[in-house]
Amino acid sequence: MTRPIPLRKRLLVRLLITSVLIAICSVAATAWLAVETTTRAIQEEQGQVLTEDMDILRQLSGYAATHRDWSGVGKTVRALSDRTGRRIALTAPDRTPIADSETRNTALPPRAAAVVDPLHTDTFTEPGAQRTGIDPRAVGPYLLPPAERKRVRQLAEKRRHCFSENYVDTSITQLPSGRSVLTDEAGTVDGGEVPTPCADGRLNTPTATEEKALAELTTYAKGCLGGVDLPFPAPFTVAAGLKVKPLPTRNFGADGADGATDEQLADRNKKAQECVDRARRRQLDPYVAPAAELFLGRGDSAVPHFDMSAANKAKVTGVAGLVLALTVAVTVLVATRLVRPLRALTHAAQQPPEQHVRVPVTTQDETGILAVAFNDLADRRERMEAQRKAMVADIAHELRTPLTNIRGWLEVTRDGVVDPDPELLASLHDEAVVLQRVIDDLQDLAAADAGTLRLHREPVRADELLEQVVAAHRVAAEAAGVRLHTAVAGSTGSHGSDGSEDSSRSDGSRGSDGTPWLDADPVRMRQALGNLVSNAIRHTPADGTIALTFRRQDDEVVFDVADTGSGIAPEDLPSVFERFWRAEKSRSRRTGGSGLGLSIVRQLVTAHGGTVTVTSELGTGSVFTLRLPDAR
Repeated sequence: MTRPIPLRKRLLVRLLITSVLIAICSVAATAWLAVETTTRAIQEEQGQVLTEDMDILRQLSGYAATHRDWSGVGKTVRALSDRTGRRIALTAPDRTPIADSETRNTALPPRAAAVVDPLHTDTFTEPGAQRTGIDPRAVGPYLLPPAERKRVRQLAEKRRHCFSENYVDTSITQLPSGRSVLTDEAGTVDGGEVPTPCADGRLNTPTATEEKALAELTTYAKGCLGGVDLPFPAPFTVAAGLKVKPLPTRNFGADGADGATDEQLADRNKKAQECVDRARRRQLDPYVAPAAELFLGRGDSAVPHFDMSAANKAKVTGVAGLVLALTVAVTVLVATRLVRPLRALTHAAQQPPEQHVRVPVTTQDETGILAVAFNDLADRRERMEAQRKAMVADIAHELRTPLTNIRGWLEVTRDGVVDPDPELLASLHDEAVVLQRVIDDLQDLAAADAGTLRLHREPVRADELLEQVVAAHRVAAEAAGVRLHTAVAGSTGSHGSDGSEDSSRSDGSRGSDGTPWLDADPVRMRQALGNLVSNAIRHTPADGTIALTFRRQDDEVVFDVADTGSGIAPEDLPSVFERFWRAEKSRSRRTGGSGLGLSIVRQLVTAHGGTVTVTSELGTGSVFTLRLPDAR
């Protein structure tokens, strides 16, 4: 009794574990991919919303920088709302409505999205950055009138032409104040270093409007610059037309230095810059709209976010559990259908060999093919077992008969009942010869089965081989009254049993160049053909004929041994080359042979790389055909 298979090693358990692991990995991978995709989508959406928010803030800040109040901002607010599809509202710091894209009394969000103040923002150069700065579009008193704009434009054109003559490519850009400046590809004003022929200083010289504004800025800044000695009359300049900044604030003494350290000078410059910024805000304040709070969205709109609540966790867990349950159910169903025929095969294989159990074939897949192969194996094993038993019985019978005769005659001779005359000794010798022949046949078959049958190959002429076989069996054929002859296939000439040659032989006869040759063992080939001739003589009645013919067909030499004997029944043809097979079971060994001759023929021909077949018809005769490789 075989030991039971451990649970962990059973095929069903392995398939189940594999499917569960695959399902878990699939669920985890799908969940991770979904979270990553959703997070990325939310981030992209939030980034897009942030970009829209900064654009709204930039445009409203630009409106405030170029208007003294918010009286006309409603049109701009509605246009931005239509373009972005969002609610936009502006209120004073005390929540007094200024402009709203929605109807009145619509609730505002709990907090303002931003404060629109052109004097404390930098949304123009860095959208989204909330820093203490002044919107460059807030120019106030620095706004040039048309005449000054035209004159500055002409100066810019003249300088650009000068730059071009000195191989410096620049372009003209107009600033919010109306001043024209030169920029190169890198955005550097005036192309970095100005060529000497072009350095006339006229383009960067403040206009009358700018000088007036700078003088006003100087007045505002004197109150906070305390102690810093500023040059006069222009303590401030338009630095490259981008922003106003103080001139160097270093106070030099008689020896060329004031004795201040670098840190003190840096601190002094920082304070001076802060003073200038405050002065500019004071100067620009009357020209810009007051600060306002910006609201985006409705008061009842929730901020989108990823909520992994208990309900969501329960949903995810439920779906994962359902997927695992379905995976387990399908795996169990499929594995059970797969394991059931395997168990049937295992049970059948564990039965006693003599029962030859078969298994039902229920599928057409690999398992079904395995079941068919198992049943075929059982059929072959049953046939081989039956043949083995029959062979043992036949061998016992073949050996028992001559041994019984020898033993009986020796006993009666020993007891003095019979004298050991020459006739008795000849009979005992014949029985010994029969035993020797049976033993030799069995030895040849055993050597062929084991692959140790030795062949001594040499070139052999087909016609000479047949003539030698005929000569060896001529006496037996004459005694049986059977005519034995050879012929080339397709010719009318023949050799009779006496060896005489017909004059009408074809070109394939001995001595012609067309005679086929074999690379074979002549002794074994005579033995194979001799067995066929002996078998034909036993089964051919008197006045019958046995013909041995040969021919070349493609790359083979074909031998035919045809007789006019009793023939073989169609149902017996598949068994003629089996060991100890006899067409008539009742025939004795002396009339029916040992039943090993045809088996030896098949083994010898196979050893030479050939085949042997038989065709027969009851009452007409049989034809045994040997096909061997041509020596060419």
